[in-house]
Amino acid sequence: MAQHKIRPMNITIVGAGNVAWHLAPALQAAGHKITAIYSRTLAHAKELSRRLSDTLATQSLDFTTIATDVVLIAVPDAVIVAVANELKVKPGAILAHTSGSQPLTVLQTIAGERAGVFYPLQTFSKQKPVDLQQVPVLVEGVMEETTKVLEELAQSISRQVARVDSEKRKQLHLAAVFACNFTNHLLGISHELLQHAGLPINLLQPLVQETIEKATAHHPFTVQTGPAIRHDQNVIEEHLRLLQTEPELQQLYRLLTDSIQHRSKKG
Repeated sequence: MAQHKIRPMNITIVGAGNVAWHLAPALQAAGHKITAIYSRTLAHAKELSRRLSDTLATQSLDFTTIATDVVLIAVPDAVIVAVANELKVKPGAILAHTSGSQPLTVLQTIAGERAGVFYPLQTFSKQKPVDLQQVPVLVEGVMEETTKVLEELAQSISRQVARVDSEKRKQLHLAAVFACNFTNHLLGISHELLQHAGLPINLLQPLVQETIEKATAHHPFTVQTGPAIRHDQNVIEEHLRLLQTEPELQQLYRLLTDSIQHRSKKG
């Protein structure tokens, strides 16, 4: 737990997906009260509320009878505005979304000076526990008072809290997609290739771990290895031959090879 005095807040969470699944218990453990969980599917709201203490599970976005200091909108980007427009809360409640790619302004026209962003920079899945103390939480508010409240809330669950504006957060989210989503997709392709060859996927685990450790200890481009950086055309052509029945993977292999070689020249 973060080493500072906690001011308990009443938190309402809109959404019961992966982000809410991790945020709600962490906020409760930090001393806050999760007053309500909303989901379009009541069963999902109930599933999450059962992990909490005395939390209402609801399909209604009318929270005017519920004590709420902060409403965290943890829903897909495409429906943030629609959901926020339907929200009814007591005067003074802060409305903050948890998106990395959406700007503060999507809530500003709805919540005015009480609009904010509360973005935990991590990949979340219900089946995998996450230590939020190690997760950066990035906050932004229309007004200084709003920002301070969100900052305090973030500091109650994380040791890494920073104020980041919408433009910088978009760039950070873009970088995160490359670092996380694309990396995971490439690992999935690697697993499929091994399975096709009848080989166990755990053979790659030490390699993957060493790659990540090196890439976080040094600039990744300075520790790049493999046939592309060596310009080993014989190996590259053999790999492309092995992918001849997978034209999409051939194209991806060529694009990544070209990118590695191009950036090595720039360095």
